[in-house]
Amino acid sequence: MPALTPTELAGRLGAGLLSFPVTHFTRDLAFDETAYREHIARLSEYDVAGLFAAGGTGEFFSLTAPEVARVVRAAVDSAPAGTPILAPAGHGTAQAVELTGDAEAAGADGILLFPPYLTEASQDGLAAHVRAVCASTSLGVVLYSRANAVYSPATVAALADDCQNLVGFKDGVGDLETITRLHARLGDRLVYIGGLPTAETFALPYLELGVTTYSSAIFNFLPEFALAFYAAARAGDRTTVRRLLAEVVLPYTEIRDRKAGYAVSIVKAGLRVTGHPAGPVRPPLTDLDDTEQELLAEIVKRAGDLA
Repeated sequence: MPALTPTELAGRLGAGLLSFPVTHFTRDLAFDETAYREHIARLSEYDVAGLFAAGGTGEFFSLTAPEVARVVRAAVDSAPAGTPILAPAGHGTAQAVELTGDAEAAGADGILLFPPYLTEASQDGLAAHVRAVCASTSLGVVLYSRANAVYSPATVAALADDCQNLVGFKDGVGDLETITRLHARLGDRLVYIGGLPTAETFALPYLELGVTTYSSAIFNFLPEFALAFYAAARAGDRTTVRRLLAEVVLPYTEIRDRKAGYAVSIVKAGLRVTGHPAGPVRPPLTDLDDTEQELLAEIVKRAGDLA
């Protein structure tokens, strides 16, 4: 049985900063479990409300199902009691159900449901996908709305009625109108999570709409800075937020935007810069070049001074 009920999980997720730990690889691109366990233990020393194991920043899309199970179990074993661990489920519905079962067996506290692989789907089809996953588990499930699985407010409301263990909605689109409609319709029935790349850039407008938390990739290598930014945003300290955006976050996103896939690659580069290397990214992603990493190192130093 998971340590947290779906309702307890929702309360925990909405109360603090979340993060996607990277997945560590060796030079030959095998899962480096020892380094990954050390990383989870290090991140868990900070005041984090939950960790998404093998998520987007954790290169879920490049992991085999047995590897996902290993990563999730390692995260569960390495995080101290009280740190919620959410596992990924995705691809086709049958695969998502299998991954959900693996996550429950590994002791995960919840599921982040990624879009189905490749194919477009109607709202009815997406709803059937979610219902199948929710019905297969006692774990709390968070929808990840992005790419080919963008859920309408009506679909989410119907799913919230039908699936009591559906506890969260993670927005990877940036559609503020959808968030507004969801919150107006469902209120606190779900926890709303900001899920765009470098979510700090959207923290203030999201908070105005009832999105109390977001997943910070920067937390992987700048945990003090990420927590300071989150605290300033939650306190409505716009002066501090704008300063941190201007001096750290926006320069960081300029490097991130140089190539597709750099939203993950730049996090692993940040870990190399801060002395906690996590290995290379797996293809089809590519690592930052030396010049880009030097630029990132300057930003990291500035962030450390500010935090």
